[in-house]
Amino acid sequence: MDWPMLSALAEGERRELLRRTRRRRFARNEVLFHESDPADTLHLLAKGRVSVRATTPSGEVATFAVMGAGTVVGELALVSSLHRRTATVTALEPVETLCLGQEEFDELRRTHPAVDRFLVEILAEHVQRLHDRLLEALFVPAETRVLRRLVDLARAYDDGGSSASTVIPLNQEVLVSLAGTSRSTTNHTLRAVELAGAVAVGRSRVEIVDLDALTRRAR
Repeated sequence: MDWPMLSALAEGERRELLRRTRRRRFARNEVLFHESDPADTLHLLAKGRVSVRATTPSGEVATFAVMGAGTVVGELALVSSLHRRTATVTALEPVETLCLGQEEFDELRRTHPAVDRFLVEILAEHVQRLHDRLLEALFVPAETRVLRRLVDLARAYDDGGSSASTVIPLNQEVLVSLAGTSRSTTNHTLRAVELAGAVAVGRSRVEIVDLDALTRRAR
């Protein structure tokens, strides 16, 4: 498994970090952890995809990320003094993770100070993602945000196979949440790119037929 966030570590440090993890398996729709749960572990996603959801100030539940293998969830557990989950993470399909606890990570930091770079890499990626989404929310039209989230999902669901198309097995409500827009705007945008031949919209799924064309429209 390729872990981009571990690239800052030497080979011995990577092996030691991974050695201290324990493998966890989750069925489709099983919750890895709930918002407001006590937090003392992070999960390196080894297989499958998860949704990340949080409660809005109005009491609604919004999906703000879909993450796949090679990424990390729950990293704030290792740095926040609150030690509470800030989101609910749910398996969208069978998922395997490598789970690292607070005590194990603290011990690693004492014996291998360079492991701090691992945490810095994760947090830097997290901050960059938030920065990009904030700029989009302020300055990018809603229709373009819908297209960009479609591109993100297409990449997350690309299995590297020979098929020219990619199926995103999620309903439109997820896309509405990810783009931070209305259902009507999302429907209008999907119809437009479907007419252009870039996607095919089905029940609880969107098939990306022409990713290059979709990417051009999302710029």
